[in-house]
Order: sequence, then C-alpha cells, then structure tokens
Amino acid sequence: MMKHLQNLVEEEEATIDMTPMLDVVFIMLIFFIVTASFVKESGIDVNRPDAPTAVKKDRANILIAISDKGEIWINKRKIDVRAVQANVERLHAENPQGSVVIQADRKSTTETLIKVMDASRAAGVPDVSIAANE
Repeated sequence: MMKHLQNLVEEEEATIDMTPMLDVVFIMLIFFIVTASFVKESGIDVNRPDAPTAVKKDRANILIAISDKGEIWINKRKIDVRAVQANVERLHAENPQGSVVIQADRKSTTETLIKVMDASRAAGVPDVSIAANE
C-alpha cells in the first residue's frame, strides 16, 4: 500500500503545467494580428499608365480599380459609381490613417476617374492618389 502511494506521488511530480506557455503563445498571436498590416486588393488587374515621376505610396489601404470598360472594383467586388462614397467611408472608418489609391486602366475614361476621386474626397479622405508604373 505504501509503495502504491509513493508511485502516485512520483507521477504527480512528473507532470508539466502547460498553461503559462499557452498564455504566452496566445498573447503573441494577438500581438501579431493587431500589428499586422493587411494588404487589400481591388479585385482586377489594371494596365496602369507609365509615369516617370511615380513614387511609392505607403499606407495605401483603400484600393479602387477602374477597368478599361469603366467598371469600378473595391475589395474584389464590382460596384456602381454611386456606391463608391459609402464603401470608401466604411473602409476609412476601419483605418483612419489609410489613403485612397485609384488604379485606373490606361483605357478608362477620365470621367469615371473624376467621379471616383470626387466620391473619395466626399467620403472624408483627403489623400487620394492615382497609381502608375514607374
């Protein structure tokens, strides 16, 4: 009987408490999720015009693509020009430091580009840029 109790005590001493390690792993996971910069795509490939003075834009979180047929894409969804302002307002509320970058195809019309730029500025985003190749 005494030997049986001694074996139980040894078995209890041999266990390892994993709770602190799991806490640290979850805290690190939350830290990396919060600090990660998520890249959002507009949804289509655009044949951008060339510009020798093009510069790289940091924190471009709201991407709007205009196809050669005048279609407007935000977050891989085709939207109407009248819905651009509401979509930009929603995305700007998620990330107030972000800016709008319009990826207009070289064959798209200037009229569509101006409407998208106006809707973006009306949504409260003062920093609106147009994407180009260097």
